[in-house]
Amino acid sequence: MPELPEVETVRRGLNQLTLNQEITGGDVLLDRTIAYPFSVGEFVNGIEKNAIATWHRRGKYLLAELSLSSGWLGVHLRMTGQLLWLHRDEPLHKHTRVRLFFGEHQELRFVDQRTFGKIWWIPPGVAVESIMTGLAKLAADPFSPEFTVEYLANKLQNRRRPIKTALLDQSVVAGLGNIYADEALFKSGILPETLCIDLQLKQIELLRTAIIQVLETSIEAGGTTFSNFLNVKGTNGNYGGVAWVYNRAGEPCRVCGTAIQRIRLAGRSSHFCSQCQTLRGVKS
Repeated sequence: MPELPEVETVRRGLNQLTLNQEITGGDVLLDRTIAYPFSVGEFVNGIEKNAIATWHRRGKYLLAELSLSSGWLGVHLRMTGQLLWLHRDEPLHKHTRVRLFFGEHQELRFVDQRTFGKIWWIPPGVAVESIMTGLAKLAADPFSPEFTVEYLANKLQNRRRPIKTALLDQSVVAGLGNIYADEALFKSGILPETLCIDLQLKQIELLRTAIIQVLETSIEAGGTTFSNFLNVKGTNGNYGGVAWVYNRAGEPCRVCGTAIQRIRLAGRSSHFCSQCQTLRGVKS
């Protein structure tokens, strides 16, 4: 958390509010938030006097293309990171880690309670993947043309691990996490403990469609707020109120009324309906 819909919600908000405005300076309140360069002064000098041309998303990463051919600004929110567009006079939250200053007394603040989030400045002429190495390991984005049934089947075939665990692997599907893996498995009728190797092609087709559908629905709702996710204007996401199974253990299934169950798989919680999710795979 945040997952793809939350990061996409932030990206869209940033593209509405922060583009083509000069970065006049910055203040780093927690040095280890800056993953690259290793000098905080070099980071601030690198981004100053630039403007953000556009924000991109790759999986759960945010990438800002800087003007003046001055490289890229990369952000990973990790567990509790927030990017907030605020007036500079707004009181500082105690978990504020980085401030980027813009004109008209506006600023972009990176707030991160657990301090796992990271920010990078990638200088011009340097390959982004050589600095933000996690990008090179990402699978296809669910909204990309590459994310076909054949692609997903190839990623899952011959794997003897639960499908829920596989979906959390960013080298299988980029951007999915615990929430939307549970939701997609419910929509496709597949039990989370089903081994990848046992899935038929039709089940994988259902799963691919369900992944895209639940992500689109969540983006339309502004993402999910169960703990501390906020969009750039400081507003909660609304998907949690319509979630099919996630965080609803003991509550009635929205389809059949059966109590939603919760189990642990590889140290993560999994929520499912034992009546609606019956596909275990039937390969011989």
